[in-house]
Amino acid sequence: MKIELHMLQNFAPSCLNRDDTNAPKDCQFGGFRRARISSQCLKRATRTHPLFAETVGTETAIRSRRLIGEIAQQLVDAGRSQGEANAAAGAIMAQLAGKVGDDGRTAVAIYIGRAEITRIVEAIQDNWDGLMGDGEADSNTAEKLRKALTKEFKDIAGAADIALFGRMIAERTDLNIDAACQVAHAISTHKAAMEMDFYTAVDDLQPDEDPGAGMMGTVEFNSSCFYRYSLIDLPQLLENLDRDDDLAARTVDGLLRASVAAIPTGKQHSMAAQNPPSFVMAVVRTSGVPWSLVNAFERPVQVTDYDEKGLVQQSIEALDAYWGQLADAYGTDGIVAIPICYLGEAEVECLKKYKVDTLEQLYEAVQEAITNNGGG
Repeated sequence: MKIELHMLQNFAPSCLNRDDTNAPKDCQFGGFRRARISSQCLKRATRTHPLFAETVGTETAIRSRRLIGEIAQQLVDAGRSQGEANAAAGAIMAQLAGKVGDDGRTAVAIYIGRAEITRIVEAIQDNWDGLMGDGEADSNTAEKLRKALTKEFKDIAGAADIALFGRMIAERTDLNIDAACQVAHAISTHKAAMEMDFYTAVDDLQPDEDPGAGMMGTVEFNSSCFYRYSLIDLPQLLENLDRDDDLAARTVDGLLRASVAAIPTGKQHSMAAQNPPSFVMAVVRTSGVPWSLVNAFERPVQVTDYDEKGLVQQSIEALDAYWGQLADAYGTDGIVAIPICYLGEAEVECLKKYKVDTLEQLYEAVQEAITNNGGG
């Protein structure tokens, strides 16, 4: 079983996701330049949104290079000296992460659940005499602990978001977990127009006889209607969560709710682009190949001064028409639910019969489809 999420989200002037030059990310699609929000940006915004942890009912994981300090602090809180705690934590993380720098940080940021951190601390405490008996970390004991912990952590995610988005550690591939969720880069449904804002700041203590700004600068931005797409592989999610059906169902629900609610934080204090999606559609499949609907916008949506329909309305109608083409060509066998919820007066024809009035009804329809069709 697979669950797809399709959204159209129109943002006010913003710079939600920047590239290395501090400009909004973009890309070429259909022969035209499009605004873009990266998959990584969207995933972080989703997994860190309070709705995700609240709905799932468990803590989210952390991604950090500073795990040695976190583990050492827990050991200190348990009564160990700071020096020995640092040595013990460093020895274990050197085994689990592969490399530790002179600054006490791992070479890469490790994606790890809170429960896994707790288990590492417990393993160190239970084997303290063997690991730190001579006051210095014993490498053989650290290696034995690594093997034992790896066996525990392998294939079973320590947090629901790791189960969704997976974990990859190049130096320790035996800790990798296959992702159960794919998230596409969001792209604008129309040709992107990048703009530049020139700004100045006043120095409040500047003398009257000294004219001019205290500082000045520029920032790039755009205003775009994005198509967003993500896909959940429920059998893989169940495998990652040790076949816990209830937790998997809550994780799916949490992802859907947080995906709709989450907005990237880039430049929000100066632009406040707090715009919820105008169109949300879920597709639940028991068989068949998933469909991204991005090619509905391969020819960019265009709005002129003479159009009665706005950008969002035309984007919804283009997506609806493309869905109809796919359904006619490939059929809809295996699709067991297609709840959609949208704002405005779009002329939806192919998907009209699947419309629900509220997002809550959409979420409930997905859960009902999962329950009635045997989950994974």
